[in-house]
Amino acid sequence: MFTVIPENPSELHRYLITRFLVSGIAISVLIGALVYYWESWRVENMAFELAVISAKHFDSPKMRKMLVADKPSNHPELTELLEKSSFMGIRIFDLSGNVLMEAWMKNPGNFQLAVSAHRHDFPKPGKTHSNWLENAEGDFVQVVIPLLDSTGKTEAYFEGVYRPDAGTQYARKHQVRSTVLTSFVVAITALILLYPVLLGLTKRSLSLSSSLLDSNLELLQSLGSAIAKRDSDTDTHNYRVTLYAVRLAEAMGLSRANIESLIVGAFLHDVGKIGIPDQILLKPGKLTEEEFSIMKTHVTLGSEIIQDSNWLKQAHDVVLFHHEKFDGSGYPHGIHGMDIPASARLFAVVDVFDALMSSRPYKEPLLLEDAEKILREGAGKHFDPRVVNAFEMIALGLYGEIGRAEKVYLQSAMKAIINKYF
Repeated sequence: MFTVIPENPSELHRYLITRFLVSGIAISVLIGALVYYWESWRVENMAFELAVISAKHFDSPKMRKMLVADKPSNHPELTELLEKSSFMGIRIFDLSGNVLMEAWMKNPGNFQLAVSAHRHDFPKPGKTHSNWLENAEGDFVQVVIPLLDSTGKTEAYFEGVYRPDAGTQYARKHQVRSTVLTSFVVAITALILLYPVLLGLTKRSLSLSSSLLDSNLELLQSLGSAIAKRDSDTDTHNYRVTLYAVRLAEAMGLSRANIESLIVGAFLHDVGKIGIPDQILLKPGKLTEEEFSIMKTHVTLGSEIIQDSNWLKQAHDVVLFHHEKFDGSGYPHGIHGMDIPASARLFAVVDVFDALMSSRPYKEPLLLEDAEKILREGAGKHFDPRVVNAFEMIALGLYGEIGRAEKVYLQSAMKAIINKYF
């Protein structure tokens, strides 16, 4: 996936402003989330520290005896511990998760029910557990730590239910909103101050990118023309097959990236013929078996020619595989069916169609119905049947627009698809 940056001034301003707003919102939300989680962590850490201090109450032999008693009961010392601590409630659980003893502040109401309804994941030695509860009376955090015996084994679990003070409650929730707003204002202000610089850099980047693209496209068309002249042909073939291929790809729903590669591949499909000797490439009669073997190397030569160019090598699939056949009888690798890249299977149909419909020194162009008949007969053998079916649905209109068009029109149509896809 890629982002298309508009070159129109008003669209460019709209593009940058939209990105600024999105960035400002994202930054402020991120900062707000960090503040929220920091406040939550701070409260949890405070509650754990209180729990560790309170848990020392159970280090005495008397309390140890109560923890392992068969029928423990509430005791005044637990209530006294609760009153000295900052907890709203304290509970002690056995190893099975059953409450051994508990103490609550006066009139706990619905708060006690909400706390009791939560089932903990009791931690292992050295670990802790926490859980936040929202209640009409405010937010509470439950913290659980293991109570260890003298050998380091868990003997019971201590739970403290802590309610942060009003200031902390406010900081954890309401202050986050003001932090988000402040962060947003700061981020947008910074981006506004940087806007002229970013606008200038974006315009410069667009200018350089456009110049580079123009250079690449000029190179593409120059190479295509050179190939055509080398093959005693005009470069209108390259324009036609490229336009045919793009329209067919659009009809078949190929992705934008695939169509972009297809355009480059279609225009350069025979680039390897540069390396074929004249006596073979320009021979008017039928090639011998040995000569044809040499001719077939133009696909691998073409692949080698473009492999060192990051921009041209996207043509690889069409250049190397456009002579493969659906039944596996093609070259250079004899691959078949869906193993042939989609762009090569598509291009093979339009390449043969244009050859059938074009005039050559050794033949006259076929009628449209005769060319379509040859494509149908080759479906499943030479061609992907689905591509043939899709092409037949648009062949008449395409040939009427492109097949008989002059070079000036073909160049104009080519420019239009280049502007659309590059």
